[in-house]
Amino acid sequence: MSETPILRVENLSKSYGDLQVLKSVSFDVYKGETKAFIGPSGTGKSTLLRCINQLTVPDSGSVYLNGEEITHSGAKINEYRQKMGMVFQNFNLFDHLTAVRNVEIALLKVKKMDKAEARKKAMFELERVGLADRADYYPAQLSGGQAQRVSIARALAMDPDVMLFDEPTSALDPELKREVLEVMRKLAADGMTMLIVTHEMHFATSFATDILFMENGEIVERGRPADIPTSPSFERTRAFMGTYQE
Repeated sequence: MSETPILRVENLSKSYGDLQVLKSVSFDVYKGETKAFIGPSGTGKSTLLRCINQLTVPDSGSVYLNGEEITHSGAKINEYRQKMGMVFQNFNLFDHLTAVRNVEIALLKVKKMDKAEARKKAMFELERVGLADRADYYPAQLSGGQAQRVSIARALAMDPDVMLFDEPTSALDPELKREVLEVMRKLAADGMTMLIVTHEMHFATSFATDILFMENGEIVERGRPADIPTSPSFERTRAFMGTYQE
């Protein structure tokens, strides 16, 4: 593990009116780590990810990517966002574009790749998520799991330093969840740095390097998955995770 964090979050806070959604949240992420954020709905987990890539502007606090502060970075934020792939609950694909076109469009428009290079890269990423044979399918012709995997391929195509996943399987049936989770598991095994908001407890504990339990806008417990069942420090986390055991 490198000594310098690839991502640093310092005292991030966000309120909507009188409701404080995030309360001075801080943590470091090192290259190759997978941090899983768990906790009750409405406790600020998704807002945290959106504040990290500045889709939501935090009220206070700072975010550093590779040592550079990206908070309130104005027009330059688009440059930083290329290094932070974001996968949402909903797939956000362009319905009028095929899978391969959905993946390559940012390579053409943002990275200014030539068409042949962009197509080669897009096909590589579709192969990576097991969908090379669906390259010419439109989103309406794909299952939910396949559409989400195209979304992952689109984010990976930008060669991000960090991947942010906001409940990527919440809109999927159990069978379709597994194919998406398997892709994410492989990314973790390949050393991709990831932040994941999830209620998939078995998934989170099976390969996350750290579990961070959030409640009322704060990280109230954090630790390695192996420590949670045995350490008395994780009573609240264990109780929450028990409600999700199948």
